[in-house]
Amino acid sequence: MSPLVVLPTYQEAENIRDVLTRIRVAVPDAHVLVVDDGSPDGTADLAAGVGAELHQIDVLRRSEKTGLGPAYRAGFNWGMERGHEVLIEMDADLSHDPDVLPQLIAAVGDGGADLAIGSRYVPGGAVPGWPRNRRLLSQWGNRYISIMLKLPVRDATAGFRAYRRSIIEKIGLERVRADGYGFQIEMVYEVAKAGGVITEIPITFRDRVKGVSKMSPNIVTEALVLVTRWGIRDRLHRLRRRA
Repeated sequence: MSPLVVLPTYQEAENIRDVLTRIRVAVPDAHVLVVDDGSPDGTADLAAGVGAELHQIDVLRRSEKTGLGPAYRAGFNWGMERGHEVLIEMDADLSHDPDVLPQLIAAVGDGGADLAIGSRYVPGGAVPGWPRNRRLLSQWGNRYISIMLKLPVRDATAGFRAYRRSIIEKIGLERVRADGYGFQIEMVYEVAKAGGVITEIPITFRDRVKGVSKMSPNIVTEALVLVTRWGIRDRLHRLRRRA
């Protein structure tokens, strides 16, 4: 299926060698693209060094940090221009276990899914070490997203997922406008609206050990505002059609 793993990075010098090495072991035939947003800690150079040692690892250097959405859009476009049929998202901080990659790829391949999500909130998924308040906030946030957007998924915010190229072409990346955390939500929302087949695979999500998290309350708030806006817009659209 010619899979491409797209790995956005910013200040991941402490993790980049480990994650690339583990990806190569888990999926020896997959191509990997590191999309680096001008990391001042030399992440891009380190990734290029690993790529020179291993095979099928490229680095797409961007001049500044513009958000998760633009990084993934750039990476997906790079992959589609080169004929990759499965496009995979994952974090570079090892919170996503590279050993799950074959399951995600298989789900979009032989499994027939258009989008396979590595989910924390289906049976078998887990978030060890999370305090109860953080887990409940994440779970209830995902329930709110599911209700507002009528999504058939339990973990719409998950960042570990695989897409079939054809569904991305169908929805059109240029229509996906969210830049931050909302990018993940908007992508699954657009796949669902396009009639794509979505499946969730249980994963164990572990917090990073090295480096600094890029998540902030502002990013989460921005995403929930977008969800509310989209949900209200859809309801108004349905009311107009009935009128």
